[in-house]
Parts: sequence; structure tokens; C-alpha cells
Amino acid sequence: MFTSCDPNRVFDAYQPIPNKWHKDSVVSFNIKVPDSTNAYNLFVNLRNTNAYKYNNLFLIVEMAFPHGKTVKDTLEYKMADPSGKFLGTGLTDVKENKLWYKEQVVFKEKGNYIVNIQHAMRENGKVNGVIELEGIIDIGFRIEKPSKN
Repeated sequence: MFTSCDPNRVFDAYQPIPNKWHKDSVVSFNIKVPDSTNAYNLFVNLRNTNAYKYNNLFLIVEMAFPHGKTVKDTLEYKMADPSGKFLGTGLTDVKENKLWYKEQVVFKEKGNYIVNIQHAMRENGKVNGVIELEGIIDIGFRIEKPSKN
């Protein structure tokens, strides 16, 4: 069920991955943060189909700050349980995944931030990366206000 009222959402955007996600293809998001005092939770969102053949996903996520600093993280996410069933939500063959990136982030610099996301998948036992990753159809980035309990 989708609702248009999401009080925690600050930024939420997707970009489609046409056909296969090439290892050199970088998905970018240009983000103007609303303030430099509050803390936010950051997520990488993605949609995958049954064509995705791995139980995990390695991503390189880079955040460029307005004044030139960059932070780059290599992240691993679990995509399927031990039986091979995908962990995302959805009743069709498309699964939605909301993956933690960082929590309680304060954007201390005013201005635009750029988030770049690239896959870093490899086959087991192989040195070279997967050239074209199948089954990922959308990559997104989300910023939320922390939930109040």
C-alpha cells in the first residue's frame, strides 16, 4: 500500500537502470538538504526482479559535500535468505529494498550534496567484477527524519 503522506520523508528519488547495470555506470543524486542542524537517516533504495541471481549485493556509495570533501563506502547488503527467497517487499516479481546507508547524519555544510552509487559485484572465486549486473531495475536514495518512538 502506498500513501502520499509520509511525514518522515525529506528526499526520495529513483533512477531506472535500463537493461543491465554496467560496472562503470554510476547513478547520481543531487540533494539540497533542508537544514544543517537536524539529524537524518539515509537509505539506498533499490528494486530487483527474479533475474537477480545473487544472495547479496556490494555497492560503492560516495557522498560529495558542498565544499569539496568526499566520503566513499563499500557496503554489502543481504538480498536473499538462505533458501534463496528475496528479502525485499512486494507481491510481484519486483521486490523493493530499503537498505540502511547511514543513521543520525547531520549535514553541517549548507548547499548541494551529490550521492553516487555504483555496484561492485564479483563472482565467487573470480578477480574481475561482474561487467553487467542483471535484475536491478531501479536505484534510489532516501533521506528521512528519524522516527519518534
